[in-house]
Amino acid sequence: MTTLTTLSPTRIRIARYVAFSADLLQIGLFPLFGEGFFSPLADVLDVVVCVVLTRLIGWHYSFVPSFLAEIVPLVDLVPTWTIAVLLATRQKRVVGSSTTQVYVHPSAQPQLKN
Repeated sequence: MTTLTTLSPTRIRIARYVAFSADLLQIGLFPLFGEGFFSPLADVLDVVVCVVLTRLIGWHYSFVPSFLAEIVPLVDLVPTWTIAVLLATRQKRVVGSSTTQVYVHPSAQPQLKN
């Protein structure tokens, strides 16, 4: 599992794309993923999305309500995966995104002797 301090911008971008695509698929094809014969297809999609997101960005508590909300009829019309990923990836330290600047006072620099 990936630790949250080693997330790359690419992993975050892919996770957001996966979550947005899953929500768009479920909302756009609602009759297909609604109650009835194709409901197991929606359940499989939710399990796959949860596993993929966990592998990409690690476990986050916001995945639990999202996963449970997808089971409730008509609540799955809310983009829960997108919201969960945005919550999970906000305020996370991204590798290579921050630089540390250190100010060295001129008198602290070593003096070269001739």
